[in-house]
Amino acid sequence: MLPINAKTPIGEPFFELHEVDSTNIYAIDKLQANLAAHGTAFFANRQFAGKGQRGKNWISESGSNIILSVVIDPSFLLINQQFALSVMASLAVFDFFSSYAGEETKIKWPNDLFWRDRKAAGILIENHLQGNKWQNSVIGIGININQTEFSPLIQQAVSLKQITGKAHDPVQMAKELCGHIQKRYDALQGLQMQSQLEEYNLHLYKKNETVRFKKDAIGFSAQVKSVNNRGELMLKDGLQDSFQFGEIVWIH
Repeated sequence: MLPINAKTPIGEPFFELHEVDSTNIYAIDKLQANLAAHGTAFFANRQFAGKGQRGKNWISESGSNIILSVVIDPSFLLINQQFALSVMASLAVFDFFSSYAGEETKIKWPNDLFWRDRKAAGILIENHLQGNKWQNSVIGIGININQTEFSPLIQQAVSLKQITGKAHDPVQMAKELCGHIQKRYDALQGLQMQSQLEEYNLHLYKKNETVRFKKDAIGFSAQVKSVNNRGELMLKDGLQDSFQFGEIVWIH
């Protein structure tokens, strides 16, 4: 792998691709071929096998949205601090989207972005480790920008155009997003992990509200309280006090 230069700004170089299977897969392939390092960003106008959380597909209308993967050097973090990277990425996307959509923007645990009760963005982070050392991370981000019609299979989706009534240039917006990632990355590198987690919890979706969840086949209600530094969702009056990602499902 090429030496990672932590001073390289995130988004430089910036590659605009017509079509790929997945920007995350593409970025990982380039890393393995020594053709990418910290800061490299890959934007796609269309991806036909987009990756979402828990093996789900990320479906996006061609040319309408941000489909972006950036390569990050997280080597200053400990292996057990992986959730700090998720917090950093979530806040960067929050900063970007809320600057247009306003205060009704929220972070849905672990790292989706919601506006009111509708999904506006998703993040998928793939970390690459060797033993007890970080190699690199690829942060994949999908944000609904100009799309106004969504598949019936996609529930609760919303785009920036639907919120603001204005169309935007997805490529320029992706470059702007890279600036937000840089700012949050710099803060994380400055060891502001606790303050970032506090800010993440400040914008947490459904905080202090009672929500329906399902664990295995058991449905239950609980109050959303916070997320801890291990990435566990803390609940009140539920089956248990904390859950790891994948243990429970939100019931909308």
